[in-house]
Amino acid sequence: MRTEVLAFVAAGPLPDWDASEEEIDRRARQLDAIIEPVTGEEARALLGCFGPDDCYGVAGALLHLIETGPNPVLTENPGPGANEWVQRLYARAVNGGLIPGAVAAGG
Repeated sequence: MRTEVLAFVAAGPLPDWDASEEEIDRRARQLDAIIEPVTGEEARALLGCFGPDDCYGVAGALLHLIETGPNPVLTENPGPGANEWVQRLYARAVNGGLIPGAVAAGG
């Protein structure tokens, strides 16, 4: 796994809207340092980096980065208790025809 991905993953989940501007900017810079496409291993590691909200758009950028890797990253429904962004990735894979299943909401 590349050092940029390891650093992003080691920093933990994205902060929420209440985080300082400096913290959000730091995480955005870390994410921007990851050159796409990501590998399957990197994409799976990045799944754990979604936070409780969209982190002022950083979560959307993370979702798109994960989707640059081999698809689908998720092959099974993560369930209703999973992070909203992980559920969204799964829904997008179903809706895009990458995996079988009922057309999912949220994609």
